[in-house]
Amino acid sequence: MSGLDPLIGESEIATPGDMEALGERIGGMLRPGDVVVLTGALGAGKTTLTRGIAAGLGVRGPVQSPTFVIARTHPSLVGGPPLVHVDAYRLGSALELDDLDIDTDRSVVIIEWGRGMAEHLADVWWEVELERGSGVVVADAELDADAPRRVVITRRP
Repeated sequence: MSGLDPLIGESEIATPGDMEALGERIGGMLRPGDVVVLTGALGAGKTTLTRGIAAGLGVRGPVQSPTFVIARTHPSLVGGPPLVHVDAYRLGSALELDDLDIDTDRSVVIIEWGRGMAEHLADVWWEVELERGSGVVVADAELDADAPRRVVITRRP
């Protein structure tokens, strides 16, 4: 398991740049076999965080939401593990996630919308919950606007 213990707990992230910086810090701590589930509403910062994780891991980009392809593998540029970025939003069950045949032992796996599915990939995983600051109402056109995010990192189970 990775050394994310120093990051367990709640924090506020002020900007998308700060979210990427947090991701880069997380990426520097992750190791092969680590599974991270990102939970949050549309526009909460899941893909922005994953871009930072990719930078911290030193993998090939660009990192974009894999909504339509379901999973993308980003090979390492520095001899480390690849990043497998999964968007489980359109998956109907954990069995469909299993059908992707992800090499979890040799990869770092990030699963957006993966709550309730990670336990089928790993005995222990990290969950990162992202939400916009309380009281923030967001129109579709403003999803990428700067707004504080609440980030909670926990180890599961």
